[in-house]
Amino acid sequence: MSTPVLALNNLRIAIIIMVVAVHAVMAYLGSSPASSFKFDDPPYRWRSIPIVDPDRWYGFDIFCGFQDVYLITLLFFLSGIFVWPSLKRSGSRIFLRDRILRIGIPFALAVGLLMPLAYYPVYRVTAADPGLWAYWQHWLALPFWPSGPPWFLWVLLVFNFGAALLFRLGRPADMVAAAIGRLGTRPATFVVVLLSASAVAYVPPALMFGPWDWIHVGPFSVQYCRPLHYFVYFLAGAGVGAFGVDRGLLAADGWLAKRWALAGAAALISFVLWLGMIGVAMAGNGPSLAVEVGQALSFVLCCGAGVLAMLALFVRFAHRRLPVLDPLNDKTYGIYLIHYVFSIWLQYALLGLAIVVGLKAAIVFVGTIAMSFLCVAALKHLPLPGWDGGSRRGLTT
Repeated sequence: MSTPVLALNNLRIAIIIMVVAVHAVMAYLGSSPASSFKFDDPPYRWRSIPIVDPDRWYGFDIFCGFQDVYLITLLFFLSGIFVWPSLKRSGSRIFLRDRILRIGIPFALAVGLLMPLAYYPVYRVTAADPGLWAYWQHWLALPFWPSGPPWFLWVLLVFNFGAALLFRLGRPADMVAAAIGRLGTRPATFVVVLLSASAVAYVPPALMFGPWDWIHVGPFSVQYCRPLHYFVYFLAGAGVGAFGVDRGLLAADGWLAKRWALAGAAALISFVLWLGMIGVAMAGNGPSLAVEVGQALSFVLCCGAGVLAMLALFVRFAHRRLPVLDPLNDKTYGIYLIHYVFSIWLQYALLGLAIVVGLKAAIVFVGTIAMSFLCVAALKHLPLPGWDGGSRRGLTT
């Protein structure tokens, strides 16, 4: 693999590790309420914080807040990078068949089979009857089918179908994709265009629906204000991939790699700005329109800076094989699909245990990685449709 591709592969692995880390510490947020959320009570906040442990630390709030701003957006960007080369190589028909096998079927299996297993401890925490049959009855009575972290996959599948439709336009689509990628040779223009497009996509729905609310239709869920924002970054990634990752924005000796420190500083400053705008918005009886606009724009800035900072750091410093990540290279997709089960059950098992909160979080994180790794390694020997554990395919290709 080329230097930038190695960097992106390492970044892909690091993102999944970060996703696991976020879910591992969610039970220990300092801002959580005093007790767990009841399974049957709207608005079903246990979807965001499944287990609430009495031991807390506000440092985990800061960590999760920053990851929430940029992490999934970065994953959509990375997923887009490999779309156009895949379409050029296999054509839209084979491309879509492959995506259904590698994204659609795992989504259905994860949501249909794993999520009921993952959320059972959430029900048990507050249930009068903790039995399996009672849980199943309460599960079926919900006005939606909780999808957990795999919600990302159905959105990604829709984006892939959209890319395939664009590809069928032929040369005009190639020209548009190449034009987007060519902007990477003018990094300042690329950043301005990316942030402007993101603001147009994110700010209006954020003002209309709010920055936090989700829509749930059966097993399909997504935040109201983010789908178009995610699609902007997916298209940006597709353009970068169409132009070539060895040149332009992600070149090993390019503008972004040389300015990794500036990108990191911008990510930190914009995150502080976003936190400040949230604080202003939460103060008083309700934020003014100006404050809501400021909060939405600060999210756009923080997200863009976070995405560019992570790309810069990995293109600059992680552009070679990293032995510490090699064991996870062909298992990241499987870990992403499975980890939520182990994360929630470990948090449930540690409830009431009188140990330091940091140690609890570490046990959940390490235990989740270890058990997910072993489970994926075992499943790789089974002839499951579309299942390969995630070796450079699945989440990002």
